[in-house]
Amino acid sequence: ALSLFDRAIKLSPRNAALGRNRAATLTNLGRVSEAIRGCEDAIKLDPNDEKLHEFLGYLLIRLGQVDAARKHLFYKGQQPRATELGMLQAVEKHLKRCTDARKIGDWKSTLREADAAIAAGADYSPQLFSCRAEYFLKTQQLDGIDRIMSKIPKVEPSPSCCSQSKFFGMLSEAYVLYVRAQIDMALGRFDDAIAYAEKAVNIDPKSVEVAKLLTSARRVARARTRGNDLYNSERFTEACAAYDEGLKLDPSSSVLYCNRAACWFKLGMWEKTIEDCNTALHIHSNYTKALLRRAAANSKLERWADAVRDYEILKKELPHDDVVAESLFHAKVSLKKSRGEEVSNMTFGGDVEEITRPSQFRAMISSSGVSVVHFFIPSNPRCTRISSSLDMLCSQYPSINFLKVNLENSTEVSNAENVRIVPTIKIYKNGSRVKEIINPTSDVLEASVRHYSL
Repeated sequence: ALSLFDRAIKLSPRNAALGRNRAATLTNLGRVSEAIRGCEDAIKLDPNDEKLHEFLGYLLIRLGQVDAARKHLFYKGQQPRATELGMLQAVEKHLKRCTDARKIGDWKSTLREADAAIAAGADYSPQLFSCRAEYFLKTQQLDGIDRIMSKIPKVEPSPSCCSQSKFFGMLSEAYVLYVRAQIDMALGRFDDAIAYAEKAVNIDPKSVEVAKLLTSARRVARARTRGNDLYNSERFTEACAAYDEGLKLDPSSSVLYCNRAACWFKLGMWEKTIEDCNTALHIHSNYTKALLRRAAANSKLERWADAVRDYEILKKELPHDDVVAESLFHAKVSLKKSRGEEVSNMTFGGDVEEITRPSQFRAMISSSGVSVVHFFIPSNPRCTRISSSLDMLCSQYPSINFLKVNLENSTEVSNAENVRIVPTIKIYKNGSRVKEIINPTSDVLEASVRHYSL
């Protein structure tokens, strides 16, 4: 349809109705910016075409540009259709409530009204989707916020109708950049934050809010840089003070808390390390560096259960990180020692441990993490092949407990587990059996181990 309208317009370039139909087609293709520009070009050909003004007003409602929309819907006293009028009034109502809620810092209501405005018709408004992202920022829910930002409609508002429209007291285009700058600040991307804030200031130099953000971004970035330089010079106490200065300007910066935690760690102040890591993780729960530093501090304080819990989360996030795997192993060993459990047979990436007693079997599979148990008979060729595969997997996945039960020597264990066919592989996680494989191939065994190691 678009191709045919383009051909028709070439044949009849001054036909405003063709321009309107082409704009409607672009709208159905999701190309709202082009549709708006097409409507404006058609209106230049026929300024009194009521249908053109009405359709442009509808498009502007979808962008959340209610003031500009009203001018076109009521152009020269014309009365819009009930559908467009209802959309306009609903979006206006929710936008006003959204603005009022944001002004007093009621972020829950801000989000509710932004969502309501989108549902009422402003489903292509970059500002309202940015407002949703700002809610998650202000309520310190940074996980997945980049994904939320990626869903913001990419619209290039027409200068003639939208460039001077306001949103939350600042020019509409500046607000989107303002939110992006705040998010980059919170995630420690200070150079990007400054770049977005500078663009926002260029668009709306009169906005006090935007100017304040740019000043703050520059000062926080300087404090972070100074702290990093002092840290690299091993002047850890001074580095703490520099990061503290940045936190006074931006108390929601998970990066600065994590950096200060690194200083406390170097100074041997483990409790302070954990405190700052906890704050960073409260702001950004998937912050890997903060989790690593908290795990290390818990290890220093011999809080082995806490250290194991942190390292197990890290193992899922970083399944191929050997340092994390080894740290988890040593934390597990220390935890067992602290509980008076047997650890003499535990080796990092070592041999498969043989189980001979029911009590030993229950203790091993009940430990935190994953245990892979091979029930075998030494003389069985298939068992021999699986044993060779387990030896290799034991080195590849050092954080997993690899165990073996010889049915000829450990009848109590095999009977309790009701094993009658060999080779049999059973996989346990935190004491519960999650998988049983009878006579597996090496490929099936490796795939299962890889799956439960994640």
